[in-house]
Amino acid sequence: MTKTLLAAAALLVVSAHVVSAQSPPANATVTVSGKTLSVRYSAPSVRGRKIFGPGGLLSRDPTYPVWRAGANSATAFHTDADLDVGGLLVPKGNYTFYIGVQDPEAWQLIVNKQTGQWGLSYNAAQDLGRVKMTMAKPPALVETLNYALTDQGAGKVELRVAWEHHIGRVAITIK
Repeated sequence: MTKTLLAAAALLVVSAHVVSAQSPPANATVTVSGKTLSVRYSAPSVRGRKIFGPGGLLSRDPTYPVWRAGANSATAFHTDADLDVGGLLVPKGNYTFYIGVQDPEAWQLIVNKQTGQWGLSYNAAQDLGRVKMTMAKPPALVETLNYALTDQGAGKVELRVAWEHHIGRVAITIK
């Protein structure tokens, strides 16, 4: 009985460690003028690795230089409203976000019409379009990938994606 309890306790400790090392699910949501926008993603951590650029973690993905903009399943985007995303017209509905990271200092947000796929299953023929992101450097390392949707007033929202030593932003206007 004691051996069984010890084995069970050891299994719980190992399981907890494995779960904490994975990329947990996360989301960012904002409601503006009664319309909801949301991003659902898995949030990987840097954990001392080089992420962007040649030889970086993302350069080993089969879709590189297109990144799934998270981990695990592709990053899902939902909008209850028609939008202008950095000059790209996006009808209300469901989409997938990818980010072009060939130049780590000049990201491109990719809005893709295919949904529900694993993150490494990218089909460029399904792209609704691509938008240049405004880039910045955070004051310190961003350990865990973070999306934010911020109400800017007057029907405007800012999408912010931050990870490692990079922040990409794009303006969204509700139509």
